[in-house]
Amino acid sequence: MNIVFMGTPDFAVSSLQALIDAGYNVKAVFTQSDKPQGRKQTITPPPVKVLAQEYGIPVYQPRTLRDGSSDDLLRSLEPDFIVVAAYGKLLPKSVLDIPKKACINVHGSLLPKYRGAAPIQWSVINGDETTGVTTMLMSEGMDEGDILLRLETPIGPDETAGGLFDRLADLGASLLLETLERFETITPVKQDPEKATVAPILRKEMAKINFIRPAKELNALVRGMNPWPIAWFMYDGKRMKVFETEILDQDGIPGTFFEANGCLSVYCASGALCLLEIQPENGKRMSGEDYLRGHPLK
Repeated sequence: MNIVFMGTPDFAVSSLQALIDAGYNVKAVFTQSDKPQGRKQTITPPPVKVLAQEYGIPVYQPRTLRDGSSDDLLRSLEPDFIVVAAYGKLLPKSVLDIPKKACINVHGSLLPKYRGAAPIQWSVINGDETTGVTTMLMSEGMDEGDILLRLETPIGPDETAGGLFDRLADLGASLLLETLERFETITPVKQDPEKATVAPILRKEMAKINFIRPAKELNALVRGMNPWPIAWFMYDGKRMKVFETEILDQDGIPGTFFEANGCLSVYCASGALCLLEIQPENGKRMSGEDYLRGHPLK
């Protein structure tokens, strides 16, 4: 069975690895361009490209698929399936019509909830207790295709978006293999557009902490913004990043800092947050307890 795989970040690596390990003939990988990363802006290949090159799979990085410039190449690969996982680009109808069987997408939510670029982060930010992965037939709309299979999983009370990413990547890979194995017997189910929600891409300004919100909501925000862009607030005129918090059953004036069992803490609209791990501007990551040792509260 010939497969063309399209994906870019770590989430997609698990699916590609699963296809390789299962013995599928991955004819080619399409991924986004190498991009500058880190403080030195070093040009870095996407994780999917790195894995594909390890196995000698041809890699293509077109700027777009919408201009038809890759259509002939894709046809020449004669794919039975095009498998997509977090590719980051919409597929036009000319591409959707190429595979003999279907274009299948692996998505990190229980569709139709959280269509879009950041479903995993928003499920944590919004305080959901469960989430999951979905395989679907691709259409021209953003995550609007018919559902093939879904797999649900709980979200841990202390789970970050990063930790959930890793779990859902593995679950998505398993669900993909099951979908391919059972494809001929699966009855696709249309999504209910009235139940659809959107998970837009994250921006740094979304990560700002406003302490007039309840502690429970802010704890979810911190977890959902980890590992990027990391929640933050202004403290003594400088930006303070927050990586981990704990909810305290204490009430006070929102935005007021205090010490609780040696931990730098702050009152919220309801409850309070112990700042377990923080990073002062131009400083290193440390515990709230270590920060207080060097910066006693005024």
